[in-house]
Amino acid sequence: MARNLILSGGLFHDFDATSSALAQVLAEVGIESEITDDIAGALSEPSEVQLITVNALRWQMGLDRFADLRDEWRFELPAQARTTLLDHLDRGGGLLGMHTASICFDDWQGWPRVLGASWSWPASHHPPLGWTGVRVHGGHPVVEGLRDFDLVDEVYSDLRVLPDVRPLASSNGQPLVWARPVRRGRVLYDALGHDTRSYDNEIHRTLLQRAALWLLKRPVTVRD
Repeated sequence: MARNLILSGGLFHDFDATSSALAQVLAEVGIESEITDDIAGALSEPSEVQLITVNALRWQMGLDRFADLRDEWRFELPAQARTTLLDHLDRGGGLLGMHTASICFDDWQGWPRVLGASWSWPASHHPPLGWTGVRVHGGHPVVEGLRDFDLVDEVYSDLRVLPDVRPLASSNGQPLVWARPVRRGRVLYDALGHDTRSYDNEIHRTLLQRAALWLLKRPVTVRD
């Protein structure tokens, strides 16, 4: 059974619930997940898992609008943690970024180059949480044959996206899901997943299961 480390926790979201929901989705395709909110500790030594997932909102928050937040919420990603993530990719491992992963680790300039995009204040934003239509683009094993779908979520908009990113799914013209090779490994980012309702949608669940199998370099056999 493949092992997945879910790095969880942070502000403004119920990460306990969404990380648990994601773990259940991936368990259906034989992936065992460990969930931790000790990101620095979990990445303090070389990883022995095949997949690492970032479902967290851990960042510096170096803006006036967040000046009243407690210092304990401010997070710096240690140098060893950065090395662990890059070494994981160098060994051919998979990295799955969920929702707020694009806002994470803002003290590390290399993180957007790994993930493929970053939140850019004040340009980036999202409409209120609610129903949205997701358009699926073919041409990749993760989404091939999947239908467009509707779900309750946030649509992250106007991210600073790298030029080589090709969306596998989008909403209102905003790229939401993409997959890319990084070093010897693979990275997939899914901007959906604000709360557990996002994981209730069957097509989104299938997309995530396919994504995990693709990241593990296994045959993508999950059907819609």
